[in-house]
Amino acid sequence: MSPRVVIVGGGPGGYEAALVAAKAGAQVTLVERQGLGGNAVLTDVVPSKTVIATAEWLTIAGRAPELGIRRPDGGDLTESLTVDMECVNARIKTLVRKQSSDIAARLERDGVRVIEGRARLAGPQRVEVGDDALDADAVLLAVGARPRVVAGCEPDGERVLTWTQLYDLTEVPERLIVVGSGVTGAEFAGAYGLLGSDVTLVASGDRLLPHEDPEASAHLNQVFRDRGMTVVGGRASTVRNTGAGVEVSLEDGRVLEGSHALMAVGSVPNTEDLGLAEAGVEVDSRGLIKVDRVSRTTARGVYAAGDCTGVLPLASVAATQGRIAMAHALGDAVTPIDLNLVASNVFTVPEIASVGASEQELKERGIFYEVSRLDLKGNPRAKMLGIDEGFVKVFGHTITGQVFGAVVVGPRASEHIFPLSLAVAQHLTVDAVASAFTVYPSLTGTVSEAARRLHRVTAVE
Repeated sequence: MSPRVVIVGGGPGGYEAALVAAKAGAQVTLVERQGLGGNAVLTDVVPSKTVIATAEWLTIAGRAPELGIRRPDGGDLTESLTVDMECVNARIKTLVRKQSSDIAARLERDGVRVIEGRARLAGPQRVEVGDDALDADAVLLAVGARPRVVAGCEPDGERVLTWTQLYDLTEVPERLIVVGSGVTGAEFAGAYGLLGSDVTLVASGDRLLPHEDPEASAHLNQVFRDRGMTVVGGRASTVRNTGAGVEVSLEDGRVLEGSHALMAVGSVPNTEDLGLAEAGVEVDSRGLIKVDRVSRTTARGVYAAGDCTGVLPLASVAATQGRIAMAHALGDAVTPIDLNLVASNVFTVPEIASVGASEQELKERGIFYEVSRLDLKGNPRAKMLGIDEGFVKVFGHTITGQVFGAVVVGPRASEHIFPLSLAVAQHLTVDAVASAFTVYPSLTGTVSEAARRLHRVTAVE
């Protein structure tokens, strides 16, 4: 008899796991209560990155005069551009529906049974969905997370918003106050600033993007300020809808006024009322499910993946956790997840991509390393495209040349980090990266050149 797998949650961790299990010959049932794709497709990654992609086109248009592109009357091309927010959001919703339906079609084609409803564990090998009960040899929980709500700053869906509530806007917010300077806050602040909002970003820490490379963070901070964004330090104590706008009161007594406020202050896992305690699944003080490197929880046969585990809030990590969980549950060869190999990207304009160890981590570990840093503005392809900002930074071992980590700042950094991600994952040296051919001219030429500059001459006797 084929093993029975029940997956709760249809986001990247859930649907990727379902496909792996189905391919392995298991009987797979996936339970989803909101829609296939989860937050990543419905309210987070797909919609937010579509907004950012729209905003990025305005920066490309901004380079038009330098490239010799003019309106017929000789005016500046950007002066005639406006943003139809209602149209932007309508396109986003269309893309979301299409992505979700594509996932549904793939699951159906691979023989995965999909049930709409709210699931709850009735034991480690039993899942209840309404009045129905599903027995399972393995259960995967991929229930995701939702925006964190701070007392006194509750969203109302009209002027005080979470990032899931932005897609019903019919106009670009006139004066947007973004509370939170992590990835979500920085991405939306940058995007809406380009779309035409007068943006104020409230940063509770000592810098934007506190978990990113300090130089990259400082670069983005300067870009934001150069574009007219106001960045203030402090913590919001209350946010009030005044009817005509919002008032954001900071803990130090300052009051910021705007037309809308976006609360980007983290997320909380959707782990309530799942029957976790009864099934023996332990959670931490924040409600995050405890898992090991192969996604096992503390209950035999129960696995978990994605934002509900707190491992790393990335769709790629959730998908990897889900695939590993099913491989382990079904007896396939398993490579435990290694967070040191995860490539991540902040989709601001410019983007910030990173992989492997940070410079701070290398210092703390006492590892001998060298840094090679090159500005993109010296790249011939960048010159052709009118790109004059960004850089590539590679960290290599002083003696062996092994690539420990890297940072790329610039347009499409998420694409250009891949060769360095491959180098970190496969323990390649800077010479191995430099010896691979790059297209001339291309932005990846800077990646190759940065690696080449870490080469150490070996004397031949």
